[in-house]
Amino acid sequence: MTVLAPPAPVVAAGSAADVPVLEVDGLAVRLFRRDAQIAAVNGVSFALARGETLTILGESGSGKSVTLKALMGLLPAQARVSGSVRLAGTSVLDLPPAALARLRGRRIAMIFQEPMSALDPVYMIGAQIAETIVRHEGLDRRAALHRAQEMLERVRIPSAARRLRNYPHELSGGMRQRAMIALALACTPEVLLADEPTTALDVTVQIQILLLLRQLQEELGMAVVFVTHDMGVAAEISDRVAVMYAGRFIETGTARQVIRDPRHPYTAGLLSSTVHGGQRGGVLEAIPGAPPDLAALPSGCAFAPRCSLVEDACRTADPPVVPRAGGGLVRCVRAAAA
Repeated sequence: MTVLAPPAPVVAAGSAADVPVLEVDGLAVRLFRRDAQIAAVNGVSFALARGETLTILGESGSGKSVTLKALMGLLPAQARVSGSVRLAGTSVLDLPPAALARLRGRRIAMIFQEPMSALDPVYMIGAQIAETIVRHEGLDRRAALHRAQEMLERVRIPSAARRLRNYPHELSGGMRQRAMIALALACTPEVLLADEPTTALDVTVQIQILLLLRQLQEELGMAVVFVTHDMGVAAEISDRVAVMYAGRFIETGTARQVIRDPRHPYTAGLLSSTVHGGQRGGVLEAIPGAPPDLAALPSGCAFAPRCSLVEDACRTADPPVVPRAGGGLVRCVRAAAA
């Protein structure tokens, strides 16, 4: 996908919208597999204002999806989650199960990566959207179905009244994703989490979904956390970008900063390995090796075994956190020396 110029920030500096609606501080997740402890997320922190989009960017296995599930309280019971997640003053991690169930779908909602597995195959699309509205807003079924039709129309599904009676398998991939968006937005949440919602779609439908999400965000004033491994998508949708590796944010900043002036070798590697229109006939510069085993992280910088600029100091101690203009950061010895 072509890397486009990042959009202008939705949130005006100094406005009331700058007050964070979502605050995450030191989020850590430990998962357990047989005798292994998996360090899936390792101290993630960020704040998100209304109308703002943060994109978490990284390879598969970097901890992106686990982070979103932790924010929603969707991890298995045996997972150990620490740190703080506050949604407009509510401490999400301290909520009992019943209160957390009331929060999900109403104040914070999620678009899953594969709608065919996220939507229930034995219920019609309209019934699934209406169920969410009845549960969280107390409307009767008839009014909820009317709202569901309005939501399908809002996400530009043609013949919305007829689509209410369709099962998920009767819709195309793009239409299922739009239905998934309608379901997530049915109760106008304050925060929307989008877990690679365009990965399984062709490029034309990707662009349509991204433009739709941006328009709906502006209309509803939502904060959005968008997860992807695609630099082009990150450039198109983001106000800020957080590059994730081995469960940590290793570079953050505005979309313009991170995409045009990457400071971490991993970020530069992601950009170099991205296909764009002017690259025909050239050779992609792939990042060598594979992401580390999160059950046995190396000492020092987790990216050191794959980094072409590695120094001795990278292998012996955690990299320093170097601030950058605009409130971003870089975790790299070279950034500290610059």
